[in-house]
Amino acid sequence: MSDPRPYTYVTLSMEPQATPRLNVAFYTADLRVRAGLLGNPRPYLEISSDEGTVSISTTGGGHVTDADLNTARQFFNAAARYLADCERLHNEQSAKAATDAA
Repeated sequence: MSDPRPYTYVTLSMEPQATPRLNVAFYTADLRVRAGLLGNPRPYLEISSDEGTVSISTTGGGHVTDADLNTARQFFNAAARYLADCERLHNEQSAKAATDAA
């Protein structure tokens, strides 16, 4: 079984004539998630831990576009799926632990 300790993993790939690629992976329950409006107003979503922060906002500083709405819907649907998977696995693992303890 893998090591269950939490961690944050960051990689940056930069190659000539290629767009740089940044990957941030939070593998911890110690996350903070918040959303709000910046001053201009501009919506944002922020996910952070003690090791790092990822902030997401709308394109540019202008109007919220159809593409921005589509991205927000994708976040919402992915978060709903993540919640459903976490709840299902938690219930399965709790039931197994109760059976193992009996």
